[in-house]
Amino acid sequence: MKLLVAGGDRVDAGKTTFSVGLLERTSAEGFKPRAGNNYWFDHDDYKRSTADGRLYGKDARRLTEAAPNDVAPEEINPIHRLWHPSPGAETGLLGREDQQFVVDRVGRPSGDEGVEYVVNGTVDLPESVRERLPVENAPRVTSVADFNDLMRVLHVEALESVAADIEAANRAVVESYGDVARPLSGFEPDAVAVVEPGRARIYDGDRYAKACEIATGGAGVGQLEERVPNVVDLVERAAAVRLPALDAESRRDPAAVADAYDHAYDALLACAFD
Repeated sequence: MKLLVAGGDRVDAGKTTFSVGLLERTSAEGFKPRAGNNYWFDHDDYKRSTADGRLYGKDARRLTEAAPNDVAPEEINPIHRLWHPSPGAETGLLGREDQQFVVDRVGRPSGDEGVEYVVNGTVDLPESVRERLPVENAPRVTSVADFNDLMRVLHVEALESVAADIEAANRAVVESYGDVARPLSGFEPDAVAVVEPGRARIYDGDRYAKACEIATGGAGVGQLEERVPNVVDLVERAAAVRLPALDAESRRDPAAVADAYDHAYDALLACAFD
């Protein structure tokens, strides 16, 4: 059984909270193939991971803490991108007006190539990045064309590796990122939950995957991606359920989330087994 959790909003949709409760409910393995955080806005999370010479975010960490298997965040999250707020009105290397790409961590500790880093050669790296991460000899990209060439090798191999693990898992919960419809090209889940504040919409996985193939995405993160709004316009939902607001203490407790969202998980699992 493969379940996908996607977000109806670019940020703060509630995907990870929904996912950790779903892991508690199903005892599935959790995966976050692609993720990112911001050096400025997520500085505590940045400091926590880089203090050990690593780069990952709190979403991947929460998923590993909620899942039954004991793995490092990097194992379920082979690509993590560190952003930094843009200093002015100009767009950065990847065309984002609000923030610019700083460095990618690509790969998993258990992979054949291990963990590698890719650096944005058009920006000044924060001093702590240079001190805490092994980026001195990392490849530097200065154009989208260069970045795309590199991603066709490093990033694709990393995603193929985690895709194989997802396929091999008996039960898997795969969380997407931002409002991207699916984090892996060609991934066909059994059912999909599109989460946003106050509700979750449930979709048949096969129909959702076909809608992803039809939908056209905007240029983002160096490649074309399907966005949730474009996809859900093309597929009929199987159900829609309300999600109650949860306080911070409840959100930190997978069992409390599983209890609060029990009705939503019932609808998602019913769709998966239909």
